[in-house]
Amino acid sequence: MAMSSRAISRRGFLAGGLAAAAVPLLAGCSSVVSAGLVGSRLSSQTLVYWNLFGGGDGSRMQSMEAGYRKAHGPDSLQATTFAWGNPYYTKVTLATVGNKPPDVAVAHLTRAKPLWEGGLLDPITDEDLASVGLSAKDFSARPWSAQRTDGHTIAIPLDTHPIVMFFNTDVCRKAGLLTSDGSLTPLDDMDAFESALAAVSKVTGGAALTIPNVSETATPWRVFWTFYHQHSGASPFLSDNGAKLTVDEDIFGDVLDRIQSWVKKGWVNKGLDYATAQSYMFTGKAGLYMEGEWELTTAQSVKGLKFGMVPIPKLYDEAASQADSHTFVLPRKDRTPEERKQAMGFIKSMLEQSMTWAQGGHVPAYLPIATSSAYAKLEPQADYSGAATTAVYDDPAWYGGSGSTFENIVGAQLGLAQQLAISPQGALQAIKDQLRVYLDTPSPL
Repeated sequence: MAMSSRAISRRGFLAGGLAAAAVPLLAGCSSVVSAGLVGSRLSSQTLVYWNLFGGGDGSRMQSMEAGYRKAHGPDSLQATTFAWGNPYYTKVTLATVGNKPPDVAVAHLTRAKPLWEGGLLDPITDEDLASVGLSAKDFSARPWSAQRTDGHTIAIPLDTHPIVMFFNTDVCRKAGLLTSDGSLTPLDDMDAFESALAAVSKVTGGAALTIPNVSETATPWRVFWTFYHQHSGASPFLSDNGAKLTVDEDIFGDVLDRIQSWVKKGWVNKGLDYATAQSYMFTGKAGLYMEGEWELTTAQSVKGLKFGMVPIPKLYDEAASQADSHTFVLPRKDRTPEERKQAMGFIKSMLEQSMTWAQGGHVPAYLPIATSSAYAKLEPQADYSGAATTAVYDDPAWYGGSGSTFENIVGAQLGLAQQLAISPQGALQAIKDQLRVYLDTPSPL
């Protein structure tokens, strides 16, 4: 049955709230002051838009909104920014159920799927795309394919934001890891990568690579999911919308054994929180750092720091990078053809300003920008943009996605394994035990 004919039942309403409540704050996306719930119009020509962007992303989004207002008039847009996480997705859910949703909203791609399953999104048709001169061929293959659900386009991707590897130029030069033009020597091989870790460790006298893992669950998950999917034929961690645990236990153990071996050799930190893991690379106490590309602006703000960014090296069978995407969605509501075209026109305007968005580190999903000569000259963004082509999204699950209950449970055990507080087998058993209630609970969506 087409989404447009699906009713939102009381069960769907409760499910939407439950799914939203399972989204805690995620490192890498900033919080901002939330605003009112009801997306009421200022006038019949005013488009109501909700997003969750704070910090540098928020400033860039405001610049893009200003571009839309300049073209369409000062009263053409009512934009509201809510706090990231629970407040945002709960407000979108409640407003949609209450028939007062915004015209356009932002959603992480991994969060758009539960919203769709809950009957909270309208599909975006080929006619909608064509009405503003868009089509599937205008978007990067990975995010476009990932958002397609039940044969429908449920979201328009703005970007891909993968985990990448930062490197301290001065430290890596001393370790003999830079080419003549200052680029990092390719490390796409386990032997080459471990040799590099050993060389950097000699320079720093301590850790070569930092991965935050204290009071931080997202990064351990991102690093694990990256290396897990670098193994050819890796099975999904979850299947059937989170009803089955199908993780390949051998690959799980192999990845954690390898990370623990790096910790035992002193190449990777045993325990550092998010800010301290960053500061080690920024100050030369480490030469390498794995985190989301959004920390580009943080690194750029450090006076005197010389750094670069590259995709995480391919250490196993194939390249892979854990990622998510910010997308635009159409919360479910009755729309006239004119209102649909207006919403699509706003989305098109945001896509056309993707170069502004790319300044913050995110890889544009809109190909006219992503493949432009201007973006190719953007450094260091162009150096790691290839990570978007190997993006691996989290498995669909009603309790999964960015900042989800799943990520918190699994990431916490992966962090303990990095701290050498638990064995790989112990981590997997704890994950099984803690996920059991969710695996055994039928999806409420």
